[in-house]
Amino acid sequence: MTTMTALTSDTADHELLRQTHAGRADAFTALYRRHQGPLYRYALMRCGSADMAADVVQEAFMGLLTRRFGFDPLRGQLQHFLFGVARNLILKMEEARRRQVALPEPRGEEDQDGELDLDIACEGAEPLARLLGNEAAEEVRRALGLLPAHYRDVVILFELHELSYQEIAMVCQVDIGTVRSRLSRGRAALARRLQAHAPASHTN
Repeated sequence: MTTMTALTSDTADHELLRQTHAGRADAFTALYRRHQGPLYRYALMRCGSADMAADVVQEAFMGLLTRRFGFDPLRGQLQHFLFGVARNLILKMEEARRRQVALPEPRGEEDQDGELDLDIACEGAEPLARLLGNEAAEEVRRALGLLPAHYRDVVILFELHELSYQEIAMVCQVDIGTVRSRLSRGRAALARRLQAHAPASHTN
């Protein structure tokens, strides 16, 4: 009779995944509890829909369980891998939705390359991390939802999940220079949108 390895809070993700594929339900439960929260928060901030975010999390973990999404621990952390899976799932869902519903064209803020025209620096970007840390702030969610998806990804991953430029580049499958550019432009656009909806100060 084989003695099962005891699982602890320090058990590495790749070992939990190995045990999961060996049939241990408690290993999968441990993986789910460890990564469900951050993955759901990313998906919710990224797509703005609680139902879609829940579907994305479920599909990501089911794909991990069935080996449909193959994780290689030599290529990075499992959480970052799951962010990438979630991002791809959301992109597919959004593409399917676009085929069904004709979306309005962006209004005046994008140039011919799809990049926001934000060459002027926006000082209001400084408190962004604090604002994004409050997932209950509906105005932040709405402002995020108005950003182009490629800006939304890097802003959420950097500000809320504290990934490095290199980690975000791997998740989004772009180079580090693109991450820097998108983060700068996305921060400025988000801060500008939040300032536009802030209550005006009154003077006597």
